[in-house]
Amino acid sequence: MTSPNGRRWACAASLLVLGGLGAAQTPRAVDTTAVDRFLPERILANDNRSAGGTQRHDTLTLRLVAREGRWFPESDSGLSIVVQAFAEEGHPLHIPGPLVRVRSGTVLRVSVRNTLGSTLVLFGMHRRPGPRGTTLRVPAGERREVTFRAGAPGSYFYWGSTTGNGMRERDNIDTQLYGAFIVDSANAVGPPRDRIFVIGVLHEGPVPPPDMMVINGKSWPYTERLDQQVGDTVHWRWLNPSAQPHPMHLHGFYFNVESRGGWAADTVYAPADRRAAVTETMYPGATMTMSWAASKPGNWLFHCHFGFHVSHSLSMKPVPPDKEPDSPNEVDHTVSGMAGLVLGIVAHEKPGSHVALAAVEKAARDIRLFMQASPPFSPPGTGLTLYNYAFVEEHGSKPPAPDSLPKLSSPLVLRRDEPVRITIESRLPHPGAVHWHGIEVQNSYVDGVPGWSGSASRLAPAVMPGGSFIAEFTPTRAGTFIYHSHSNEYFQIAAGLAAPLIVLEPGAVYDTTTDKTIFVNESLDGRGRINGVAQPDTLRLVVGTAYRFRLIDIAPDFRIFASLVDAVGPVRWRAMAKDGADLPPNQRTVQTARMPMGPGETADFSYTPTEPGSLILDVSTQVEGWTIRIPIQVRRRTP
Repeated sequence: MTSPNGRRWACAASLLVLGGLGAAQTPRAVDTTAVDRFLPERILANDNRSAGGTQRHDTLTLRLVAREGRWFPESDSGLSIVVQAFAEEGHPLHIPGPLVRVRSGTVLRVSVRNTLGSTLVLFGMHRRPGPRGTTLRVPAGERREVTFRAGAPGSYFYWGSTTGNGMRERDNIDTQLYGAFIVDSANAVGPPRDRIFVIGVLHEGPVPPPDMMVINGKSWPYTERLDQQVGDTVHWRWLNPSAQPHPMHLHGFYFNVESRGGWAADTVYAPADRRAAVTETMYPGATMTMSWAASKPGNWLFHCHFGFHVSHSLSMKPVPPDKEPDSPNEVDHTVSGMAGLVLGIVAHEKPGSHVALAAVEKAARDIRLFMQASPPFSPPGTGLTLYNYAFVEEHGSKPPAPDSLPKLSSPLVLRRDEPVRITIESRLPHPGAVHWHGIEVQNSYVDGVPGWSGSASRLAPAVMPGGSFIAEFTPTRAGTFIYHSHSNEYFQIAAGLAAPLIVLEPGAVYDTTTDKTIFVNESLDGRGRINGVAQPDTLRLVVGTAYRFRLIDIAPDFRIFASLVDAVGPVRWRAMAKDGADLPPNQRTVQTARMPMGPGETADFSYTPTEPGSLILDVSTQVEGWTIRIPIQVRRRTP
């Protein structure tokens, strides 16, 4: 099983698991070359475009049934896994289960039949908002009914358990018992113009993979390809009935967060409260509604930013038993080497239009960036050959020797509206790539996903050992960003291929005496690092001076809490920005200095100490893991 954050050092094992469900109700993989009539029924992927049930006047009648079936998370002709799922009576099983979609005020009459061998406990089939503990218990072989009104508009879901486990504990046979529950406004007109995506995770399944992670029932590269036209605003609803958090990241553009909630209640934000983001962490049971528009054509991605949740280790393809599937040597370093929680987006120009790139009025600033490797090493007991990596910016000299690799990759400091031409030269033993996380690049070809970025006629390659790649773009906003590897991300980011990317306003100066960048990563052994080290030096502040703290979490396995505390507890600081975008004015408030973050998120805060003394910047994983405490000394201003 993965850690609660997402890490997994997968071990090779037999792919095919035969036999029935034992006492632990463990899913089993099924060889689809066998005759279908001798196997459980097929489960179909549900794209959530069609709602279930029958509506007459103001009443929806829905008849659900829970059954066992064969789930095909990858190809429909590939391997399958026997799990429990929902269907409408008389219809095939689906993952996710049948979509419930009604207008506010609608009366729902829902019956649930349980054909499984244990009691089904169904959550979320009640009025919204509603108590999270409201359940419908359906004993094995029986049917139960419930009637209620839909309630407040929002994005919700229903989910079930046959193992007696809560959502955060479900890990195998019943993890795919869920479905979307959407309540539209009572005065909604016409068909819905949004899309609904539901995240599913199966733990401790047949190996490999030990885990399976899907969007609307499918794992990349078998997830749906989304086509949209440049300039058209799209509305997405995301639901997470899985036991794990997922920091969801959009390449190339910002999205507006329109609501956040859960399966029992939702909070729809007023327009003035809708902040912009490029990465948003969805915790177990969470929901999110977002909107965005592609301003440039090309191929883009929306994916979870936990390294394991998009790893090739999630693929059901067999791995030779003598190979470690997470080894850097065994990876397809193009986008086809990814799996799991990834959506591909293709933005097209509108017919008859042409999106022209902005004319470059300034000469581009040239930057030369080396991807450098340390000498190889092998951690005890792994049998793997690994390397530490770093991005090294050239400043009129050759890159450092491998035995003098810096502990932190070179931070890049750019300026808004100043074009840059970054030449990336690889001194790595493996292919690599660079993604400009949060930067609204003008051309998807430089977005940094090998084998995907660009267009069908011109796809960006990986940067091969000894090769180079040129990325040209113009930052369009000032803020706190990241640049990092997008090739075998878990290993290369943890090895060191990630660094701060700070964009300043024209004429501004990056003054490290008042600008405090806190860059959180981890090493290949899973230990935390801040600014490249496990024990950072003391920060020294002065009473009455305003400081900007730039918090960056790129640790591929961990979500964190960052807290600024004194002897009593957390102090107060002012929120400024999220993911490089300024917060709405009414959210730039003074608040408790404690910030939860997932990998791929950045946050800016201002803090002005009012008296001398000692503080600690505490950076801790939200579950078991590690803690790093940065000592801070505040002194009086010198007369």
